[in-house]
Amino acid sequence: MNLLVLCPHFAPDVAPTGEVMTQIAGGLTDRGNRLHIVTSLPWYQHHALEPGWDGRIVRHEDTDWGRITRVHPFPTDKRNISARALAFAGFTALSGLAGLVTRSKPDAVLAMSPPLTLGAAGWAIAKAHRIPFVFNIQDVFPDVAVELGAITDPRVIRAASWLERETYLRADAVTVLSEDLKANVAAKIRGRRGSAGSADKVRVIPNFIDTDFIRPAERENAYRREFGLEGKTVIMYAGNVGWSQSLDLVLSAAAHLAHDPDVVFVINGGGVARDGLMAQAAGLPNVRFVEMQPKARLPQVAAAADIHVVPLRTGLARSSVPSKLYTILASGRPVVASVDPGTEVARTVVEARAGIAVPPDDAESFTKALVRLVEAPEEAEAMGAAGRTFVERWASPAGVAAAYEDLFAELMAR
Repeated sequence: MNLLVLCPHFAPDVAPTGEVMTQIAGGLTDRGNRLHIVTSLPWYQHHALEPGWDGRIVRHEDTDWGRITRVHPFPTDKRNISARALAFAGFTALSGLAGLVTRSKPDAVLAMSPPLTLGAAGWAIAKAHRIPFVFNIQDVFPDVAVELGAITDPRVIRAASWLERETYLRADAVTVLSEDLKANVAAKIRGRRGSAGSADKVRVIPNFIDTDFIRPAERENAYRREFGLEGKTVIMYAGNVGWSQSLDLVLSAAAHLAHDPDVVFVINGGGVARDGLMAQAAGLPNVRFVEMQPKARLPQVAAAADIHVVPLRTGLARSSVPSKLYTILASGRPVVASVDPGTEVARTVVEARAGIAVPPDDAESFTKALVRLVEAPEEAEAMGAAGRTFVERWASPAGVAAAYEDLFAELMAR
């Protein structure tokens, strides 16, 4: 089948959602499908167009399996909500136009959110071509933005919620990453116009981890040597340094363990909150900041830690499932997750026996969990091994691609 995919990032961009969609696309093309990917010019790492990609608003690249159309994302400061909304609108308009004039005669459309606006573009394209529309939700918006306080104007919240609900209603299927997100989305359309069978409309197709690429490896590697971490007990946060993460918990734990010269906290990544966090950590000699590393180095980064942390602010684990969790499990390292109880992340950590889940924004519980694993390395190692065993049963990129292909075929047959 011919598929049209709208997504905010795609290789070589390094955004986590770009990695997800790139691998799903690879699985779909391996199964003989042809794709037209409509995405942004690479910009995620520095929130500016990567060198060599500027100078043109739209670029096309023909491949053996189809075409990639990259449009300008109009990058802006994440903290400027108005400018970011305009950027999303401009990117969505260009993406929608590229999809409408596609020469591939698509059989179905898949659009990824966030940004939420791509759903409207996906629906318009599907309507014009009279084909099924599948809306893939990575983070539930505007829930995440409201929880973070990034959106506070009631009028903006109402408008975003209306767009969210209407897009769900118009989609032929909505795919989410977990049962938590399914319940969230289904509740918003239950009893609404055209929402008969809302539970059936919302499908769980989880993200995946490449367990051949990420696997247990030696701790004392080139990453440790480069950043002076040899012989240390490394507690690591690796990922986006933004408002969603309670990284103040990491600094609080570092202050508590500052007396131990063998324990080092590493914050690996970039984001809008990084500069402020570095200022807060100025008096903590046991905290190291490392820039985001290339994708090829991810197995080294994951292996270099003795303990990984996943700290999400209160409420966010109900509307987001961080992909870094599965990277940690695949690397065979234990995790301390500071997340809402009963959510997908907490349940996974407990079910896999891969670490310790504590309540969100609870510095005392978070620090106690880390101290427990630092003082009991054998227990930490056993948790890491259990996490690896658990994730080996998780969906593969090929399995997720097959699930999407089956869904498209089902919708096309209706």
